[in-house]
Amino acid sequence: MRYFIELSYNGKNYHGWQIQPDVISVQEKLNNAISTITQQKIEVVGAGRTDTGVHASQMFAHFDVNSDIKGDVAHKMNSLLPKDIVVYRVFKVEEKKHARFDAVSRSYEYKIWLGRNPFLLDFTWQIHSQQLDVTLMNDAAKLLLDYTDFQTFSKVKTDVYTYNCDITEAVWKQQNSELTFYITANRFLRNMVRAIVGTLVDVGLGKINKNDFRKIIESKNRSNAGLSVPAKGLFLTKIKY
Repeated sequence: MRYFIELSYNGKNYHGWQIQPDVISVQEKLNNAISTITQQKIEVVGAGRTDTGVHASQMFAHFDVNSDIKGDVAHKMNSLLPKDIVVYRVFKVEEKKHARFDAVSRSYEYKIWLGRNPFLLDFTWQIHSQQLDVTLMNDAAKLLLDYTDFQTFSKVKTDVYTYNCDITEAVWKQQNSELTFYITANRFLRNMVRAIVGTLVDVGLGKINKNDFRKIIESKNRSNAGLSVPAKGLFLTKIKY
């Protein structure tokens, strides 16, 4: 029998979603909690793999068990999990429903704080010494919808069968001192969003222009793109099935 988990987590204390030797991951914590509840060795499968320090306000995962689980499973898991991981619901799905492969889109937000705010240090990249031209950043961001190959923004040493992604949304919105980048696609490459944000910030700073941004995309060369911005400002916010 297959179950889905809907959860969120603060990524500050974790080396990403995926289990790795000698470090703490979100996946490991979930495995331990559901294995304790079911008294079976459980390995959850996530809808994606967030990097070290990246947050998720919505994540899905699935797992298989031999028989129905009784009681309020979400409540039981939360009693076993650290406070920075919260399970909202656990529900049965069809046997073939897959948390990763059946997802049709994923949405991320990247948050920049224009100034200093001690209460948002863990959740924003704070830029307090330079001005950003958001109009120019949005003009450049629109170009992302014209392309499908985003090798330029992919981590160099990564094993993928294709660099193609279908981006359907890429826009900056500003509310007072908070500047948020919204991006949605069917899939993302490793480090892709953070590299895109870093390059668009270069546009906002006047280091490159819209035409330069287009050339960077077409170059398919990571060294031409901007820096990989800090993970703490990145949130996985929505997964559609």
